[in-house]
Amino acid sequence: MINGQIKDKEVRLIGQDGEQLGIMPTREAMKLAQEAELDLVKIAPTAKPPVCKIIDYGKYRYELVRKEKEAKKKQKTVEIKEIRLSPNIEANDLNTKVNAAKKFISKGNKVKVTLRFRGREMAHMQKSKHILDDFAEELTDIAVVEKAPKLEGRSMSIVLTEKK
Repeated sequence: MINGQIKDKEVRLIGQDGEQLGIMPTREAMKLAQEAELDLVKIAPTAKPPVCKIIDYGKYRYELVRKEKEAKKKQKTVEIKEIRLSPNIEANDLNTKVNAAKKFISKGNKVKVTLRFRGREMAHMQKSKHILDDFAEELTDIAVVEKAPKLEGRSMSIVLTEKK
């Protein structure tokens, strides 16, 4: 809230240089802000009494937006990369997939390894679980299992994340 929107009887006022001016009636605080040709901005509405500051509102909004953008820059989004396997995968193909998973994990992504079953492969789902276990075993030096192998319809999946 700024200027006329502030309906409180008393406010704790902070001057434009950051110095405490104490608790005073809102009208008096408004006069001080108008004399300085700045705005009276409520910065802590939940405090008793609310805290207001004499500042240039446009500049204040600009600073808030800039801080939000800076915070977003520092955020790191973790993607989940998926690697699909079949129950009758050969050793060399499995090694290729393991190397791809190593790259993903080293970049800080999570890896979801999915074992897809088709047709008659559905009859031997539990026998194929060892493929996911072997895959996780290959990556034990850099990754840890976040989600254990789980059967979901026609596929079984496991989620791996980087070791801390």
